[in-house]
Amino acid sequence: MSTDLSFSSRRSPVVCLHGCVASSQPLASGVGLDVLKRGGNAADAAVAVAAALAVTEPCSTGPGGDAFCLFYSGDTGDIRGINGSGRSPQAQTLDLLEGRGYTAEAPPSAFDALNATVPGAPACWCDTVQLFGSQKLSLQEVLSGAVQLAEVGFPVAEVTAHHWAKWVAALRDARKELGGDLLIGGHVPKSGQVFKNAALAQTLKELAEHGKPGFYKGRVAQAIVDIINQNGGVMTLDDLSRHDSEVVTPISTEYKVSKQPPYHICVSIMQSAEGMTLLYVQGVRLWELPPNSQGLAALLLLNILENFPQLKAVGHNSSDYIHVFVEAVRLALTDVLRYLGDPAHVTIPLETLLDKSYSQQRAQHINMDRAKEQMEPGLMTGSDTVYFCVIDSQGNACSFVNSTFMGFGTGLVPKDCGFSLQNRGASFSLRRDHVNCVAGGKRPYHTIIPALLTASATNAQKPQLLAALGVMGAFMQPQGHIQVLLNMMEFGMNPQQALDAPRVFVQYDYKNRRKCCSGIMKQLTVSRAPDHVNTCKHTLCLSGTTLLKISLPNILLQSSCCHSKLWRKSIFR
Repeated sequence: MSTDLSFSSRRSPVVCLHGCVASSQPLASGVGLDVLKRGGNAADAAVAVAAALAVTEPCSTGPGGDAFCLFYSGDTGDIRGINGSGRSPQAQTLDLLEGRGYTAEAPPSAFDALNATVPGAPACWCDTVQLFGSQKLSLQEVLSGAVQLAEVGFPVAEVTAHHWAKWVAALRDARKELGGDLLIGGHVPKSGQVFKNAALAQTLKELAEHGKPGFYKGRVAQAIVDIINQNGGVMTLDDLSRHDSEVVTPISTEYKVSKQPPYHICVSIMQSAEGMTLLYVQGVRLWELPPNSQGLAALLLLNILENFPQLKAVGHNSSDYIHVFVEAVRLALTDVLRYLGDPAHVTIPLETLLDKSYSQQRAQHINMDRAKEQMEPGLMTGSDTVYFCVIDSQGNACSFVNSTFMGFGTGLVPKDCGFSLQNRGASFSLRRDHVNCVAGGKRPYHTIIPALLTASATNAQKPQLLAALGVMGAFMQPQGHIQVLLNMMEFGMNPQQALDAPRVFVQYDYKNRRKCCSGIMKQLTVSRAPDHVNTCKHTLCLSGTTLLKISLPNILLQSSCCHSKLWRKSIFR
């Protein structure tokens, strides 16, 4: 059986009048729409979708993972965020790991119980409804759709079945087994097979009835601690009971505010039936969550690219465009991997990094004739995540991301709970002088990031929402944010075109990093192969529908699957 999946979207943008939901699963989107129809707002619906995806895509997300939320108020234009990432156990120190024989060169398996951090998603769900919700629906009403899906069952989607099997195989290759609650008779569910999860339904009911204590104290908390400790981890009930979300002020940067003429972005107007409309804006502002989230990487990347006004002229995905983009990504990620960690443990020079003069200095390192040969080493892990977004008839928007990190995370399923525990601790460094070095009660470098886009405005103006957007896939996320944005701003694509266009992904060469610490980021992928490939200054890995080596210098065509979502006003895919 082939392990490759290929899709070619030929859909036009979907336009609505009274709000919509965008997610990776139609059943989950339907649950979110039901909440909107019952009087809930965008925040209520986003949490409903998050819970529904925990049921339908347990190989990507669930209450055992983390979540981040960005919320735009249609009334005031205020943008607020919730950091729903969990911390490492207090006993999880570098001394502990070194005492067990682990080093930076030989860390624990990515799926080891030592990489289980406190799940932050359930608290983030509760806080999103409490802080941003309509107050018209109870948490029980918000989660009822997901509970019903879990109890009645649902047919497993083809893509989900593919990833379900892939991550179970990855666990078994590491001599780990996925908990039985997420299997059918010990086997991976097949595409179209009905899967029920009564244990998860009960967990969601307890969360809905008791709020955060229903998860972080009592039966569920004890089951989490038991399964982790039985497998060599060190989490305690106190680690769980001490957890809470953090309400944060988003960080942002403007793009081409003073440039002429105004840029046009294709949007639809909620309050009319005029459909797709061109909105002319004098620049935009991209909003991301602050560290420990890697939203900083997207802002640094956009600031660097602003210094190359020729991007549009050289053509979308031309060799010069890809060269500039790749070099900018490498510069941005070098800074992020050097400075980004848990702000409660390290000082992060955000103001300096986001200063436009700093990006101008960094942009001078890009040579149009050749690629820079060496970059400092960084992290390299695969991940599975769900991104989704909602807007309601009042103009509120909720951009949300939820993840268990690498597939099922650790693969550990607490007894009778119906979800697996994340392995986000695999992102920690075991180098004592590293800003992301493991420590007790610390949040790791976090890859999942939701985003919002507004028109640039003066201090006296209410920010005008243009888009809620996000993509999935570890270090792909900041790169995807910027490419989707550029596709719309620089190349005039509508939202669906912006998502369907081939997309570049720059990643570290993990093997070289592990062997010699050269850390050269030399591989990049594109979500679908273009009709032709220009000779480039980098090693290219272009994702298409066939596996093929061609004679152009160091270029490989191979297939892969790239997930992404974009919500633009009342448009969703």
